[in-house]
This record gives sequence, structure tokens and C-alpha cells, in this order.
Amino acid sequence: MSPLRKPIIVGNWKLNKTIKEAINLVTQLKRLLADMDVVDMVVCPPFTAISDLSEVLMESNIRLGAQDLYWEEKGAFTGEVSGSLLKEAGAEFVVIGHSERRQFFHETNETVNKKTKAALRNGLCPITCVGELLAERESGKTFQVIENQLKGSFAGFSPAEMKQVIVAYEPVWAIGTGKVASPAQAQEAHAFIRRKLAETFGQETANGLRIQYGGSVKADNIADLMREADIDGALVGGASLDAQSFADIVRNAALVAVK
Repeated sequence: MSPLRKPIIVGNWKLNKTIKEAINLVTQLKRLLADMDVVDMVVCPPFTAISDLSEVLMESNIRLGAQDLYWEEKGAFTGEVSGSLLKEAGAEFVVIGHSERRQFFHETNETVNKKTKAALRNGLCPITCVGELLAERESGKTFQVIENQLKGSFAGFSPAEMKQVIVAYEPVWAIGTGKVASPAQAQEAHAFIRRKLAETFGQETANGLRIQYGGSVKADNIADLMREADIDGALVGGASLDAQSFADIVRNAALVAVK
């Protein structure tokens, strides 16, 4: 983690929490993290809870995100949600291209590219995900896969646009499995991502861009991850569904940030 970049911890709730449960969770988080100012904190509930949480989190240090969006603003696209609708509901961030979206809903680098551009058009901060499958890592294709995802996901972007993006490195084999990339493995991938982005968008842009790690992040492994030079935060799944667990992750990340 570099002092150039403020750490950011994002809770991706996935398909969990009713509106009532969501309000209860963020109410607890507000109390547990009221004094936190060295780490940016974001929660990404299901679409149905965004508007209600926007009111609960108003004037709070916890910010709000969504888990996906569609690249068109309006039209005959049943079941989709646009960036402008998310913005109006109170979202500031949006997760794009999560491995579960790629795996179960056939997202491609091209659709991730369109969605990331749509997020920027609507003043949302995209958290754009990349990462390899277990078979790809075991066959030595990790960096080839990541490079292809970076090229496709950010094709046609300007350096100014890239400066508004957060990249999340998610080794798919570590998501929800309990397996975690070692700090050295994660750092190697993060450094590769930053280097490739520097080649395309310039070193200044790459130096300022925040890259998160995602994959079975817990309170007991976040500090070791955050000590690595190119890891700027975490995209947290299951551990973000419990207020104390998420707060502990944020606080352990903050301990590294202030040293």
C-alpha cells in the first residue's frame, strides 16, 4: 500500500439482506466505524435496498455502491438497471465484471467495457474486476488472462477516465472458497496490473489508481495483504455481511495505513 493512495474497503453483499436487514447492518456499521477517516468504506447491497440505505447513511462516513448496472440509459431492457437510476437512488460506486457475473451471466470484457463507460458517464465510480480461474493459474496463464481482461475492459479509455476507476483483482479460485492468495501471490498480480496500466495510460495514472484484492478476505488476513506495496484495499464478500466482521477488517486495514 502506498501513501499516495487512500485505502478502500468495499463490502459486496451479493444476493443477501432484505431492506430491514440491510438497514440494521449499516446502522451497526455507522456506530462501529463512526471515527474512521483513514480508510474509505463502501457497502454494496442488492438494488432493492440502495434507496433506503442512502437515507440511513446520509452524512455518514460510509458510502454506497451497487453490484452491477446496464450500459443503456433507458429502453426495452427488462430487468436491467441503468447508471442514472442508481445515481438517483443514492449510489456512488458500482461493481462491474465480478467473476460471478462473468461466470453465471456470461459477462465479457466487451460488456464490462460498456458498463464501466456507462458508470463514468453517470458520475459513478466503477470498481472493475479482473482475475483468473484455478485452471488458468495452474496452467500458468494467470498473467495472460489478466492482461487480456485489462485490455478488453479498458479499451478506448483515456488516462483521465482511468484515474476515476478502481480495479479489483479477484482470483476466482479464492472467492468464497476459504482459499486466499498469499500476500506474495496477490502482490505479484497487483504489481503486474499496475505495470500494464502504466504501459497504456502512463505511470502517473497507474501510480494513483487504487487496486483492491478480493477473495476470502477476513479480519485475520487483511493486514498482511495491505502491507504489500500495490494492494490498496479489499473487495469483501461474505465477511461484509456481519457488522463486527466488516468493522474489524476496516480497522485492521487502518492499522497498516497509519504506520
